[in-house]
Amino acid sequence: MGQKITFNLPDLGEGLTEGEVAAWLVEPGGSVVLNQPFVEVETAKALVEVPSPYDGVLAEHHAKAGETVDVGSPLASFEVEGAEAPAPQKEEKRTPNLVGYGAREAGSKRRKRRPGPESPVAPAPVVEAPPAPVAAPAPPPPVPVPAAPAAGPNLGGPTLAKPPVRKLAKDLGIDLAAVTPTGPHGTVSRADLEAFSQALASPGATAPERERPSGEDERIPIKGVRKLTAQNMVASAFTAPHVTVFLTCDVTEMMDTVKAFKARKEFAEVKVSPLLFVAKAVLLAARRHPMINARWDEAAQEIVVKHDVNLGIAAATPRGLVVPNIKAAQELSLLGLAEALGALARTAREGRTPPSDMTGGTISISNVGVFGVDTGTPILPPGESAILVFGAVRPQPWVHEGEIAVRQVTTLGLSFDHRLIDGELGSQFLADVGAFLQHPGETLLAWT
Repeated sequence: MGQKITFNLPDLGEGLTEGEVAAWLVEPGGSVVLNQPFVEVETAKALVEVPSPYDGVLAEHHAKAGETVDVGSPLASFEVEGAEAPAPQKEEKRTPNLVGYGAREAGSKRRKRRPGPESPVAPAPVVEAPPAPVAAPAPPPPVPVPAAPAAGPNLGGPTLAKPPVRKLAKDLGIDLAAVTPTGPHGTVSRADLEAFSQALASPGATAPERERPSGEDERIPIKGVRKLTAQNMVASAFTAPHVTVFLTCDVTEMMDTVKAFKARKEFAEVKVSPLLFVAKAVLLAARRHPMINARWDEAAQEIVVKHDVNLGIAAATPRGLVVPNIKAAQELSLLGLAEALGALARTAREGRTPPSDMTGGTISISNVGVFGVDTGTPILPPGESAILVFGAVRPQPWVHEGEIAVRQVTTLGLSFDHRLIDGELGSQFLADVGAFLQHPGETLLAWT
């Protein structure tokens, strides 16, 4: 006789207190094997695939897609057969930190799932002890996950789609349930959505009605990345006294250097952009001014000068603004830095930045220039000492070698924690960043 076990939502990393069920990958009655992802949970930091802790049958969902579940609260129940099923424990609400849920070490590969007796037994989560041994109905028979989804739109049950696809559907005013899925386990892909959109654009096609009537205010729940960002910004703004200084500089040589490096064979597989050289400038300037890479420890009444520069890059994603960071970025070559920036951008856009990359930052960069903005006064990410704003690069009249010429010009802004960094240090640091961008070839040789 199978044993019914309740599985609570674990702490998916860095002390998160809740998660939203983005999509169920296995329906009730479906068979699962150990470590098979059975649900996607969206936290304030990432979209995480939660793996099954058992071989057996997923018996029950305890939340619908779109609902928020507190850490330690029931997420799903499983039917587990045989003597290997863990013994019941008395009910206890806790928040276990299961490290590695939904994440893999760099370079590692996901193991193929193989059902059967060779599968190891997972650690037992919290289970409910029945009040007395009673005859229980036989568990539902295992339902294998289909190799490919049935053709046609979803006629019932939750629609599976990644957050970027959901956002695109919302922007286009398309009901995902009307789209025929072709992705794994019946997931609606971006290609499915684009094909559906093109079909609507054909003569005679009509778009589905929007749920919100025209002229009515839209109310958006504050949750996920938006909620965490708001909390962090309020905490930072009212904790660290912010000061911002600005510098306008001629970056014509930097733009020429970007073009030259794009043509180099060793940089053929990476993206070479102005942001790459801005990041390198920040790292070299931090080496010359170590106090810029520090943290204010209020509890210990100490200033902690950090050895590693964990360089944060503000990224606009479909889930909102996130600031993942590159650990020990000062150790990377220019090519290594380009590779790290590319990997950071890809995982951020996909909503799969691991929680470990979202904490521990020391200095950050916000590239508002990609939006055509000249500069800004950003708020520091909590715990960081400084954030550099890189504005748009524009052709402007500039005095060059005693004459007015059209040059490529940008404006930099540096916001910093005035408890740690006084005006002189902040200005010197920003001036060194500007000096590198004005003459990258000379300063790269002189400072390295």
